[in-house]
Amino acid sequence: MITIREWKESDAEALAHALNNKKVMDNLRDGLPYPYTSADALYYINSCLSADKNSNFCFAIVYNDQVVGSIGIFRQGNIHYRTAELGYYIGEEFWGKGIMTEAVRLACKHVFDNSDIVRIYAEPFAENIGSCRVLEKNGFVLEGIMRKNAFKNGMFRDMKLYALVR
Repeated sequence: MITIREWKESDAEALAHALNNKKVMDNLRDGLPYPYTSADALYYINSCLSADKNSNFCFAIVYNDQVVGSIGIFRQGNIHYRTAELGYYIGEEFWGKGIMTEAVRLACKHVFDNSDIVRIYAEPFAENIGSCRVLEKNGFVLEGIMRKNAFKNGMFRDMKLYALVR
């Protein structure tokens, strides 16, 4: 069974386990420490718990009663305040099981049902086919390819822009 829920401080070890993997980190933006420790996870969890609940929708992804990853939808500012960015990851051992597809569905439904946000977008690396498929299966539309939009691990990478509109 797949669910999403608010973080608990006791989730720190499971979150650290999911993120302390180079293959997972290679698909995320820079800024996360590597290796990723339980202390890093606890800091993130506490920042989620204290964040504005109408702007930062942060959830633990739970599969068979085990925290396996994280999903967040973050309201943008200024003229984009009705738009939010989606980000997510799960531990490598849980890839390809449909877990993230369901977590994205649940998180987007929660945001659309509980806020005035009308557009959710995501920007996966173009070669991250699994992440692109998760978005497509949830009705996200590919709006474009941003060429050489990121510099990660010493190379330029294209990113895809997907959006889901209420």
